[in-house]
Amino acid sequence: MDNSCASIWVETSAACTVEVRCGEDAWRAKTFAAHGHHYALVEVSGLTAGSVRPYAVHLDRELVWPVDDGFPDSMIATLDPGKQPRLAFGSCRTSVPHDESGNRRHGVDAMRAYALSMAGSEHGRWPDLALFLGDQVYADSTSQEMQDFIRKRRNIEEEPGTELKDFEEYAHLYRLAWSDPANRWLLSTLPSAMIFDDHDIRDDWNSSLGWKQGMQKTNWWHERIVAGLGAYWVYQHLGNLSPKERAADPLWRLVSAHTGPGELDLTADLDAFAERVDAVPESYRWSYCRDWDQVRLIVVDSRAARKLEPGQRALLDPAELAWLDERMRGGFRHLLIGTSLPFLLPMGLHHVESWDEVLASGKRGRPQAWLGERLRLAVDLEHWAAFQRSFHDVARFATEVADGKRGPAPQTVTFLSGDVHFSYVSEVERDNGSRILQAVCSPIRNPLPRFLRYFAAAMAFGPAVPFGAWMARAAHVPNPPFRWNEIEGPWFDNNLAILEATGDGLALSWHTGVVVDGDQLHPRLDTVAEATLEARRG
Repeated sequence: MDNSCASIWVETSAACTVEVRCGEDAWRAKTFAAHGHHYALVEVSGLTAGSVRPYAVHLDRELVWPVDDGFPDSMIATLDPGKQPRLAFGSCRTSVPHDESGNRRHGVDAMRAYALSMAGSEHGRWPDLALFLGDQVYADSTSQEMQDFIRKRRNIEEEPGTELKDFEEYAHLYRLAWSDPANRWLLSTLPSAMIFDDHDIRDDWNSSLGWKQGMQKTNWWHERIVAGLGAYWVYQHLGNLSPKERAADPLWRLVSAHTGPGELDLTADLDAFAERVDAVPESYRWSYCRDWDQVRLIVVDSRAARKLEPGQRALLDPAELAWLDERMRGGFRHLLIGTSLPFLLPMGLHHVESWDEVLASGKRGRPQAWLGERLRLAVDLEHWAAFQRSFHDVARFATEVADGKRGPAPQTVTFLSGDVHFSYVSEVERDNGSRILQAVCSPIRNPLPRFLRYFAAAMAFGPAVPFGAWMARAAHVPNPPFRWNEIEGPWFDNNLAILEATGDGLALSWHTGVVVDGDQLHPRLDTVAEATLEARRG
């Protein structure tokens, strides 16, 4: 979505022509197939900036959307250059029913509660974009519904067991994630952008070379990673790309160039593409960048673009780092960097992860390397802090932008993240220049058990802070280039965050769903926390 165009993505039950209609205007696209499923992406162009128009979807001239489910018409709302951008963001959402049992185990779905609020007349301005920062689906921790589907296809006692195996199972998981009427309506109305994290593929995906080599020894991983990356391209990544970027995408060129006869079957090309980008990550870029007049949003792939070889370990390979370096520039009021993993962890966790990287590297001997690897996998010590080379590179980029060395300094340089299953806001200690901030929203629906909340809080904010600093010094980890402190948080609710650019800073709020009078299907939207971050004076 931008000032004049929108992309409407659909999955259909059969090959057809998809038509999007706004009043008398219409745009069309033919479906393409992948693994027996049918998809289309209709590029709606020539719209007026700042316009809001209801739309309908027809398949071979038959009206299929909207449906009579009690929700308002779906809208195409183009960006209005006269308004400050507003976006929703968050991560980590499990796909379980929204009944009492599902809410008891996983909490109320904050995305769904927000959708119900949007559909109500009392809701204010809608976001211009919903940014989902990873773990949109859980391929490794499946619901009972997903397991029932798997059992109908194969022996669930054989590897990979209850985890996903192939594209067909990914397609069903996405159907479970997005087909609830409230969430489907939200996705049909709010423009969305996404980036994967580990659970979209598997827990600890690319956490270390040892992890990767262990997966490659199994008899099921190759099929899983090919299916996962292929499904991600179809279900998530296509919508991240502008029409110009899609036109340059090698797979999409096959779709757009197809003139028949019949429907294009992309299966073989999609699988070959996924196999190639897994084997050679630098051959394709999942990261992307969007500009809204005075705001730039950069969304960074911090999973597939990693270098894991000893001596070369980096969260971003050289090509990805150069791409990010080129786009981290001033001249905007706000620079937003979306990355599934928090760049600025709470200081205690940062120190522990940087210490564990040294331990796992083998520089202190094999026993310590074994221990470091076990700790890394057991408690997910594989964020930016565990890739010190990348952390220092990006910290330098951010500082140079904030100091006005890469063009006029913005009001804020803000990292938006998820993953850790608690939310907070932290800020780099600076005497002048732009504010450098970290805002985290996690989970949308997958809360930590209470005993793990206490552990996480202690690791992040309690005794682990001085102890972690001592361990990092003992391991000769270079000091961070700056210090940062939490200014709000943590909180552990399921929530969805709203960020709004203001004339003089950023306004942030976190919202959760609350069941009232036992009505599980119609939760109320409550505010968990708010933060007003004004630009620094002078």
